Amino acid sequence: MAKRTKKSNIAAEPQVTAPIQNQIITDTIEKNYMPYVMSVIISRAIPEIDGFKPSHRKLLYTMYKMGLLTGNRTKSANVVGQTMKLNPHGDMAIYETMVRLTRGNESLLHPFVDSKGSFGKQYSSDMKFAASRYTEVKLDTICNELFKGIDKNAVDMVDNYDNTMKEPVLLPTTFPNVLVTPNTGIAVGMASSICSFNLAEVCDGTIAVLKNPKVSTDKILDIIKAPDFPCGGAIIYDRETMRQIYETGSGSVKIRSRYNYDKEQNCIDIIQIPYSTTIEVILKRITELVKEGKLKEVTDFRDEIDLSGFKLTLDLRRGVDPDKLMTKLFKMTPLEDSFKCNFNILIDSSPRQLGVIDIIKEWIKFRMVCLRRELEFELGKKRDKLHLLLGLGKILLDIDKAIRIIRHTEKEEDVIPNLMSGFNIDKIQADYICEIKLRNLNKEYIINRINEIEGLQNEIARIEEILGDELKIKALIATQLTEIKKKYGQPRRSQLIHSDDIDVYNEEDHVENYNARIYLTREGYFKKITLQSLRGNDEQKLKEGDSIIITEDTDNLSDLIFVTDKCQIYRAKTADFECVKASAMGEFIPAKLGMDDGEKPVFMRVQSGYPAGENFVFIFENGKGVRVPVTAYETKANRKKLINAYSAVSPICGVFYEKEKEPFEIMLVNSDDKAIIIKTSLIPVKNTRTSAGVTLMTMKKGQTLVSCTDRIDDSYENAKGYRKLKIPATGQLLAEKDIMKQQLKIDT
Repeated sequence: MAKRTKKSNIAAEPQVTAPIQNQIITDTIEKNYMPYVMSVIISRAIPEIDGFKPSHRKLLYTMYKMGLLTGNRTKSANVVGQTMKLNPHGDMAIYETMVRLTRGNESLLHPFVDSKGSFGKQYSSDMKFAASRYTEVKLDTICNELFKGIDKNAVDMVDNYDNTMKEPVLLPTTFPNVLVTPNTGIAVGMASSICSFNLAEVCDGTIAVLKNPKVSTDKILDIIKAPDFPCGGAIIYDRETMRQIYETGSGSVKIRSRYNYDKEQNCIDIIQIPYSTTIEVILKRITELVKEGKLKEVTDFRDEIDLSGFKLTLDLRRGVDPDKLMTKLFKMTPLEDSFKCNFNILIDSSPRQLGVIDIIKEWIKFRMVCLRRELEFELGKKRDKLHLLLGLGKILLDIDKAIRIIRHTEKEEDVIPNLMSGFNIDKIQADYICEIKLRNLNKEYIINRINEIEGLQNEIARIEEILGDELKIKALIATQLTEIKKKYGQPRRSQLIHSDDIDVYNEEDHVENYNARIYLTREGYFKKITLQSLRGNDEQKLKEGDSIIITEDTDNLSDLIFVTDKCQIYRAKTADFECVKASAMGEFIPAKLGMDDGEKPVFMRVQSGYPAGENFVFIFENGKGVRVPVTAYETKANRKKLINAYSAVSPICGVFYEKEKEPFEIMLVNSDDKAIIIKTSLIPVKNTRTSAGVTLMTMKKGQTLVSCTDRIDDSYENAKGYRKLKIPATGQLLAEKDIMKQQLKIDT
């Protein structure tokens, strides 16, 4: 049982609520939100001019300090643990950063981490990497170019988060890694998406800018032809699009998969896919197309990735053209995708969107500073050494005197002052001489050291000459780039295909064509029946109370237009509908075409283009009518839905189509069984689609048109009496026999 608590006799103290203080929203954002924004931009998501985000840089520098540039691999877990000294994040976040930099993951053209074990693949979201305790890593040889000069004061070093060790602000990369390593990141209010370029081409392009800072974009386009993605693929090359990316740092690159056709197995092997997609996304889309019946050319498809690399296999039906099928797949699946370029880079902790040439220029500025600091460091070391050797040279003049001074000095602390006064040298030189071992006080050792003086003086003069001439610093950078290209350069992985040379997908090329008869019912049901199927059974199954209002013979590649009772036009193709038998009810058009609630078609036509001289004829319940040229419905884009197709002032009573110079008669009947027959040529043509038209039939208040038809024959009792030669016209009362005939036409 729970123990009973004694009731306290002490009264609870009343809680004091702090008064609510009004604060301006801009002040709140500035104090609370802006520090977070800047932290994300500067310290997390956007790469700097060395091509790395802080997480990458901290990881690689940790591996460098662990001595993993040489020697054997170590467990990934060891590296992750050591990196926490610089990067205070969870072990999985650090390990995932490492995974992307490994050779095994295949995310980079030039991986920075030599790996052993399973690290997943960039082109697969389901292929997971193994735990850090199972994998091993070390730095790849190209990392020599990342850290060259880092121990010679090439870059600033700052304290880590707990002030226990130093870390570099940037890495002194000897090549424009920012253009060679692909990088994406989403910050607050901005993002960065940098594609990779071929290392050899980037080195040549940088040398061209070093030689001529005003080099043209066309010249750089000839050298750095286009991006080069780690997974290969084929870039659809358009020079103007590429020029925009190179000049502004913004644009889009289209990439197609590459494939082989195996004639013996009758299958397509896709061996490279765009960098911006994965095999799972592609397989999902192909599965959807197969289920929808839009990919009947493929009998089976499967993932055949193995140790030899990427492979996605599609088994084809007999007689399928593989190249035509691939143009269809490029259009309908991510086998063709785009990489959105957004070259946002931090320059002096400030985000800037730069083109390729501007990035190269900024990297050259950065590299010149690094190289100048490295040379100044070496110059200082050589000057210090020369200073010591010059002091040693003075001792060479009388070694015995130096020994005598040391031997006759009573106190140890007086040795250096006595040498300084005896040979006119400074404290540093005297201290160096005192530290020379007794065994080295021989003539050979001292002469060899003295001979170094001339070499040091020449080296110092050479370095001073380079530091004093900007062109010589640029020449040294160019020499290093040439060596890097020779040592690490690789052929392009991404093939270039000019946009003029590619086959454009044409849907009609992939649709089987055959003759068919199409039907539209009053309730909005549509049937497409092959003529072969109609031979066996012509009895049409319809919904109770429904009737067929339009029947046309056409083929499977024709275009269809549906006019609805809500002033809208819908476009479709015959091939969009499945073939059915006469015994089927067909497809419900409002659902198939996504019409609005309560909307239904009142007219259907097989439409071939928009020829001048042909018109839609609209008849309204208020007795008005109008002819609208079919050209008014032509749009630049092939829009599936067109609103405001006709006037909404009065409900529609009938829609007809008039061919050029082929007017026809229409019979109009109102609610009081009065009728007129007029030729469509009497109805005026209005170029505005929403024109309300003119009065065709005069009617009394409360009367409306109840029917209009173009199916008129001489069997009407008084056909001549109904015909009118001008509008508006007064209706004539229908004979009883004509009323019955008219009723039958409406019902059928």
